[in-house]
Amino acid sequence: MRDISKKYGENAGKIWSVLDEQGCLKKDMILKHTKLDDINFYSGIGWLARENKIIKEENECFKLGSSNLESEIGTQAGRIWKILDIWGDSDYISIKRLSDLDDKELHAALGWLAREDKIKIDEKDRFDLK
Repeated sequence: MRDISKKYGENAGKIWSVLDEQGCLKKDMILKHTKLDDINFYSGIGWLARENKIIKEENECFKLGSSNLESEIGTQAGRIWKILDIWGDSDYISIKRLSDLDDKELHAALGWLAREDKIKIDEKDRFDLK
């Protein structure tokens, strides 16, 4: 079993650090500074949204502050939690199909759940509730 909470928390820490240092940045600049890919970027955003630490402005700029992403990402995380509660362990493709979320929404929701320490992933890349 891999500890995704640690990895997702590190992703969030990289994003938080660059926003703390640079201020409001768009996704492409955050990726440039952190060297994260899209998957790790969105998992970090989900983590920070759960911590109520990140704002996404209308101009697609991210900054630190009380989150305006909680209801959106929290709702998506709830969908994933419910899927795993009903179906048990599931792979990424199945969760994506059942949740009807796109990749960025799904990774943000997984980041949220990782922050809550509610999910785990096994050696076969199957997600399940802790």
